[in-house]
Amino acid sequence: MDVKLSGKKILVTGGAGFIGSNLCESLLQLNNKVVCLDNFATGKRANLTSFLNHPNFTLIEGDIQNLQDCMLATKEVDYVLHQAALGSVPRSIKDPITSNEVNVGGFLNMLVASRDNCVKRFIYAASSSTYGDSESMPKVEEVIGKPLSPYAVTKYVNELYAEIFSTTYGLETIGLRYFNVFGKKQDPNGAYAAVIPKFISQLIQLESPVINGDGSYSRDFTYIDNVIQANLLSMTAPQEAVNTVYNVAFGDRNTLNDLMRYLKELLSVYNPAIEDVAVVYGAKRTGDIPHSHASIVKAQKALQYHPQYSLQQGLKEAIQWYWEDLK
Repeated sequence: MDVKLSGKKILVTGGAGFIGSNLCESLLQLNNKVVCLDNFATGKRANLTSFLNHPNFTLIEGDIQNLQDCMLATKEVDYVLHQAALGSVPRSIKDPITSNEVNVGGFLNMLVASRDNCVKRFIYAASSSTYGDSESMPKVEEVIGKPLSPYAVTKYVNELYAEIFSTTYGLETIGLRYFNVFGKKQDPNGAYAAVIPKFISQLIQLESPVINGDGSYSRDFTYIDNVIQANLLSMTAPQEAVNTVYNVAFGDRNTLNDLMRYLKELLSVYNPAIEDVAVVYGAKRTGDIPHSHASIVKAQKALQYHPQYSLQQGLKEAIQWYWEDLK
């Protein structure tokens, strides 16, 4: 992937999180100045250690819920990559107020600060959860259903606000609807851990992973390097590509049973006993969509987005990191 982007000042909100820290690292490698805004509610200082002392890196410990922090962080910034949010459908069901305050109130603060500080372009993490109960496959950007969780509502509201700031104030925005992102620096711990690091961590400990439902639910798992590519392309995309949303995925789907099979194959190289770990099937989870499969045609055409890593290729790339980090 050849993206001409260097010498810019770029703010990554949620830069100590899984996706944010990977973005910071890539942007620094491309010789940009990177500002990270994070309150460490879910982000981790350990994710920043490899570049914390880099001369082009600035950490602002602050909160997107505080407009002054947002104003400070966006000062003299060319581009904003807004990743800060409270993720997780179950978390939002348990505590919808906090999810809304962070994901909607914080998002609005960032839009206002970006507008007032004349940021060139505001690129934000949208979500495949916006498709809600829509049963059409593959998912195309213009066809969405009703949201199935408070989290999904917040991410859809983000898209609506971004569009208003584009049309009303002329702020260039691009929303990237991420589909089930995985890769290094992803946290396996806590009640709201993503499925891949959670399953890997359990398999390494020879514990039985619990699959919600019968394992037939499917997802368009997206390796982190594909997400980085989409963010870089969004910053350099021509004017006609802005003020809209794009699916960011591989454009394929795998069931949870497929995923478990791949994980066992890759991890049993390190410990053959992993192949024999039993899988437990539990109840379906409230707010879960049954199937998720993205059309990436729009991003291919407008952004020249061409993801390099399928689920299997991404797991092969990341499995050693997972093994060393999670065992």
